[in-house]
Amino acid sequence: MPFKKTFPLALLLFFQTGYLDGQNTSSALTEKVDLVEPMVDAANSRFFFFSSACRPFGMVNLSPDMVVNGTWGAGYRYNIDTVRCFSHIHGWQLSGIPVLPTTGVFKGQLGPDVYGSSFSHHDEKAQPGYHKLLLKDYGITAELTSTMRVGFHRYTFPKSDEGHILFDFTTVLGPANTESAITRKISDQEIQGSVTMAATARRPKAMTVYFVAVFDKPFASFGGWQNGKIVDVNDIIEGKNTGAYVNFKTKEQEVRQMKVAISYVSIEEAKNNLQKELPDWDFDRVVKDSRREWNNMLGRIEVEGGTLVERRRFYTDLWHALQGRRVISDYSGSYRDMTGPQSLVKHIPLGADGHPRFQHFNSDSYWGAQWSLNTLWGLVYPEVTESFINSMLMMYDDGGLIPRGPSGGNYTYVMTGATTTPFIESAYMKGIRGFDIRKAYEGMRKDHFPGGMMGKAGYEFNTSIGGGIEFYIEKGYVPHPLTAKNYGYHQDGSAQTLEYAYQDYAMAQMALALGKQDDYSLFMKRAENYKNIWNKEIGWMWVKDKEGQWAIPVDILEYEKGWVEGNATQYTWFVPHDVKGLIDLMGGADAFTQKLNQSFEWSRPNGFVSGSSADPVEKKKLRRVYINYGNQPCMETAFLFNFSGSPWLTQYWTRQVIDSVYSGISPQKGYGGDEDQGLMGTLAVLLKMGIFSTNGGTSLKPYYEISSPIFSKITIHLNTHYYQGKTFVIEAKHNGPGQFYIQSAALNGRPLNKPWIDHATLVRGGKLVLNMGDQPNKQWGSDPKLAPPSMSSK
Repeated sequence: MPFKKTFPLALLLFFQTGYLDGQNTSSALTEKVDLVEPMVDAANSRFFFFSSACRPFGMVNLSPDMVVNGTWGAGYRYNIDTVRCFSHIHGWQLSGIPVLPTTGVFKGQLGPDVYGSSFSHHDEKAQPGYHKLLLKDYGITAELTSTMRVGFHRYTFPKSDEGHILFDFTTVLGPANTESAITRKISDQEIQGSVTMAATARRPKAMTVYFVAVFDKPFASFGGWQNGKIVDVNDIIEGKNTGAYVNFKTKEQEVRQMKVAISYVSIEEAKNNLQKELPDWDFDRVVKDSRREWNNMLGRIEVEGGTLVERRRFYTDLWHALQGRRVISDYSGSYRDMTGPQSLVKHIPLGADGHPRFQHFNSDSYWGAQWSLNTLWGLVYPEVTESFINSMLMMYDDGGLIPRGPSGGNYTYVMTGATTTPFIESAYMKGIRGFDIRKAYEGMRKDHFPGGMMGKAGYEFNTSIGGGIEFYIEKGYVPHPLTAKNYGYHQDGSAQTLEYAYQDYAMAQMALALGKQDDYSLFMKRAENYKNIWNKEIGWMWVKDKEGQWAIPVDILEYEKGWVEGNATQYTWFVPHDVKGLIDLMGGADAFTQKLNQSFEWSRPNGFVSGSSADPVEKKKLRRVYINYGNQPCMETAFLFNFSGSPWLTQYWTRQVIDSVYSGISPQKGYGGDEDQGLMGTLAVLLKMGIFSTNGGTSLKPYYEISSPIFSKITIHLNTHYYQGKTFVIEAKHNGPGQFYIQSAALNGRPLNKPWIDHATLVRGGKLVLNMGDQPNKQWGSDPKLAPPSMSSK
């Protein structure tokens, strides 16, 4: 049972509420927030990847954009020396409100490739909640910070007779084109408006962003342009391909400030967000408040030991785990429901304190979250997990389905399967129960049948065919090809089969916990369906057609063709709920261990990731890898040795993966491909803490597997509104380079000779002591009877 079922005050505090540069010495890094390096991997990834002037899960994510057009290769790009705008929204299929201060002859109508300004990293500082740089072409020092829903700008101008701040609503921004805009002058210190961002291939409906921009000093005039030409305006400009700007004169080193509040509901709600969150003009206070909020969240985990770079990278990874997925509801609790034929404004229920009981979220898929968010959020940030679940259930009320990746208040059907089932079910099993479990069960069950999420392939908006759920229920697998044409993305039957079987197991455990015996039996039988695509002759999971025939020719390294963003060698290990059953299929623990170990050895030359190339032939070649820690399908593989009686290999290979994929603080690398809205950052945190959950916490009694932490001491500060304990400490004695093998262990002073710990034990608080050495102790944790539980365990 949970320690306390609801925690509205903590949610309110969490959601409502000196600077670092890349050259800081260790003496300057005194708090957790100082250790974060936002520039890690900033040369790569997607439009929504980079963050600086942002709160945890902030609706506003204010940062510079070097490239404005595109989902990939856009946004902040470390290796590009031109800033084209500062935009306020960097979310999953969401973008909006690009601005830029300029001086001299106005050039806004000519587009960002003309009015953009050069800058240098030597003049730049970035930290959680703050960004500063010099726009060299204009001599303007720009500083950015934010509250949850308000962007705060502080610009220091040179002496100029022509100073401007422009709002460009003509450009493609990230994933979306700007469809139309209305901008209206309210006074000489305020403008208001709305911008409609066009639908995308993934977000099926246009989305309107409402904004209120206020200035601390009057501007001299208000102007606009349309279709590349300056036009006369009478305090308003509207339509397609329009932009607006304000003009003023400045003295040398004159500071001008601007606040931009946003809402997806209305101008009135944007104004309320501004009044509630940022009524004053104290920029430095807001920076300090943001710093304090981030420091409190990051401080839930304290690490000691390791190198300075390792500690900086750890808190950078943890920082990524707390963003990417964005709030889309207002301070008042208003939000826009886009699930039906008409756009509707609705309201989150209020708690006894008069504030919303939770927030509503925009989010990429939970595909792979069982190996990341389930574990970290559920253990360290249970109030976050609870708020996200309530958001999902509210969307179920609105649109009839629990989403697997909502954007703009609507379904995207991103990726495959019922990916939120393990997320919700694992929370319940851990005692996080401040949500309507009856409704949750009803919605989760619906997703596992025709008409639910398992019926749809990726981005399958208008049909429910590509998921193959009918065939799965009848035959026990999803064939490939399922149909002559694809109805959505990722219509890859073997991967879908494995995902569905795991999610069915999670559903079965929820049914058992709620006393629904018939459903338990039904879903447990379906959870064995992974066996139906095991090809004994080749020794790998493989692809079957509708007639039950194995696909030929056999190429286990071929990318996709039945596998979602992976191949047979990566997906063969995707049986998180029944590793023991997979071991049996492979002929026992020795054969399993040898095959998995060899897969890691073969993957070492590639750095345990799949490479990328603009050349299609080279790209195809680079994807032919056995293990890929640059994407989600086989994130669990290094931990599977714990199940086969070889935990020393888990200790060895997790350290190799960390060193190769998740180490360093370079802008040129960091996550091996795609950080994916906190998923890979979260995985990196768990790897470095030395705890993991292969089945995503979906057992009736959740547990954590143990690996090799990189720090000498890790203290987890538990949320006492959910868990009875105050702290859980992991101490790794004699830890260091090469000293990554566990020699012995003790839990709360008693010897521990198994490579896993119950969740219930951990959250009561206590201490795990690991004695480390440079040689494997093949006796520790290797007793098959003490392996982590699986569905097939006796």
